Amino acid sequence: MGAAGRPHPVTVHHKVLAGIGLAIGACACFSALDTTTKAVSPFVPLLMALWFRYAFQALATTAVVIPLRGKRVLRTQHLPFQLLRGVLLLVSSLLAFASLRFMPVGEFTAIVMITPLAVTLMAATRLKEHVSPTRWALVAGGFVGTLIIIRPGGEAFTWASLLPLVLVASNTWFQVITSQLARTEDPLTTHLYTGWTGTLIATLGLPFVWTQLPDPWLWAGLGFMGLMGTVGHFLLVLAYHKAPASALTPYLYSQIAFSMLGGWLVFKHLPDGWSMFGMVLIAICGAGGAWLTVRENRRFA
Repeated sequence: MGAAGRPHPVTVHHKVLAGIGLAIGACACFSALDTTTKAVSPFVPLLMALWFRYAFQALATTAVVIPLRGKRVLRTQHLPFQLLRGVLLLVSSLLAFASLRFMPVGEFTAIVMITPLAVTLMAATRLKEHVSPTRWALVAGGFVGTLIIIRPGGEAFTWASLLPLVLVASNTWFQVITSQLARTEDPLTTHLYTGWTGTLIATLGLPFVWTQLPDPWLWAGLGFMGLMGTVGHFLLVLAYHKAPASALTPYLYSQIAFSMLGGWLVFKHLPDGWSMFGMVLIAICGAGGAWLTVRENRRFA
C-alpha cells in the first residue's frame, strides 16, 4: 500500500496488465466461438445451436456462482431491464449465428466491433450527450470502414451482408442497458439473468427445430461453442474487475486478428486488400475512441 492507504502504483499496474491479459483471452474465446459457429451452422438449426450455447453458459454459471454467493445473488432492483438485456443479447446472438452462415469470420467480427462507435452515436442523438468533433470523425471513419468491407453494389455484396449492421443496432442497445445496470447491479446477477433469459426463450422454440445430428463432431462443436462462450464471458467479467473499461477497450480489437486467424486455419480464407483496409480502419477508429475516453477521464479527475 502507498501513502494514505492507497494501492501501490506497481500493484495497480500489475492489476491492469492482468486485466488486459484476461480481456485478450476472452477475445480469443469469442473468436473460437464464432469460428466454430460458422463451421457447424450449415448442419445445425440456428435456434438449436443457440440453445446449446445459452444452456451451457446458464448451467455452468449457476453451478459456480450459487455455491459461492448464495441465493442473494438473484436479487435485482431492475428485473424488467435484466430481462430486456437478456432478450437483446439473444437477438444479437441469433443475428450473429445467421451472419456467420454467409460471411467470413474476420470481416464479420470487424463490422461488429463498430458497436462502441455506434454507442457514441446513440449517446449524441438519443441521450443528448455532448460528443466532440474528434469523436464524430472517429465514428464516421468506423462506418466508412464498414462500407468498405460490405461494398454495397459490389460483386460480393448480398443482402445477408447487412445482417451484421442489424446486429450492431441490437448490440448497441444491449451495451447501453448494460452500462445503466452496472451502476446498481452485481455483475454476476446480471450474468445469471442474461444467461437464463436466453435459455428459457430458446427452449420454447427448441421442440420445433430439434434435429438428430448424425456426426459426433457436430455435438462436440456445440459443446465447444458453449464452453468458449462461458469461459469468454467469465474472463471478461474478471478483466473488468482488474482494470477500467477505458484501459481494456483498445485490446478488445484483438478479436479481429484472432478471427482472421481462425478463418485462415479452418476455412483457408484471408480478407482481400480492400476488406483488410476496412478492418484496420475500424480498429484504429475504435482504439482512438478508447484513447479519447482515457484522456477525458484523466482531465475530469
